[in-house]
Amino acid sequence: MSRILNLAICQMQVTDCKTHNLARAEAMIGQAAQKGAELVVLPEIFNLPYDTAIMADQAEPCPGETTAVLAQAARRHHVTVVGGTIAELAPDGNIFNTCFVFDSAGALIGQYRKMHLFDIDIPGQVTFQESSVFAAGNRLEVIHHQGLGIGIVICYDIRFPELARLLALQGAQILLVPASFNMITGPAHWELLMRARAVDNQLFVAAASPAHNPGANYKSWGHSLVADPWGTVLVQAGSGEEILTCRLDLSVMERVRRELPLLQHRRTALYDVCIMAES
Repeated sequence: MSRILNLAICQMQVTDCKTHNLARAEAMIGQAAQKGAELVVLPEIFNLPYDTAIMADQAEPCPGETTAVLAQAARRHHVTVVGGTIAELAPDGNIFNTCFVFDSAGALIGQYRKMHLFDIDIPGQVTFQESSVFAAGNRLEVIHHQGLGIGIVICYDIRFPELARLLALQGAQILLVPASFNMITGPAHWELLMRARAVDNQLFVAAASPAHNPGANYKSWGHSLVADPWGTVLVQAGSGEEILTCRLDLSVMERVRRELPLLQHRRTALYDVCIMAES
C-alpha cells in the first residue's frame, strides 16, 4: 500500500430489517469505492438494531449471511472491508460482538471480538448490559495488510488505553473503532476519547458510528470521525447517514513519532517497579 491511504466510513442508518441493512451496507461500500476508497469501515452492529433483546436470536456464525455479504462486497468493489461488528455465534455456543475484515479479493484476513462489555447504569439516563448476551473476547492483534498495520477495538474498548498502546507497540498505524456511543456518552466523550487515543499512541484513529435514529430503542450519537497522530480531527460526520472520506498521509505518523518520540521515552522498568510496590 502506498504512503497515502484513502479511507471511508459508512455512517449508515440501521433499521429493524436485516435484509435492508445488508443491502444498504453493500450499496454504501460501493459508493465509497466510487469515491476512491481503498479501505471501508462499517459501524458497530450494523446489520441489526443495537438491542440485547434480539441479538441472541439473530446471532450468526462465520461464514454466514452477513459475512457472505461483506466478502462479496469487498470482492465486487475491490476494497478492504472492515465489517463493523455483528453478533457472532461461535462454534462453542458463545455469542461475541465481532469485527470481521475482508481483503479486496473477499478473503477473511482478520477478526476481533470485543473485550470490554458495555455494562453501565447512569440513573435516569442510560442503562445497558451487553454481558446479558455477549461473551468477552480475549485476543488482541494487529492485522498487517499491504504494508499497513491495522488495529481494531470496539466501542467501549476505547476507554481502556492499555489496548490501544499494545496495538501501537505491535505496529498499528491506524486504529479502527466500530462503535455506537449513545446520546449521553457521545456528546461527553466521543471526540475526546478518539483524539486522546490518537495522541497517546501517535497513530490515526477512525471511528465509525451508525447514524442517529430517533425511533430506535438505543439511539446512537453518530459523528463518525478521523483523527490524526497529532490529535487533529481531519473529518467528522454529523448525526445523519453519510459516507465520510479521508485521505491519510501515513508519513505523518512517522514524522510525529520522530519529532515527539514519546513511545521511545517510556520507562517500562520503572512502571513495573511501581506496579510491584502497589501489589
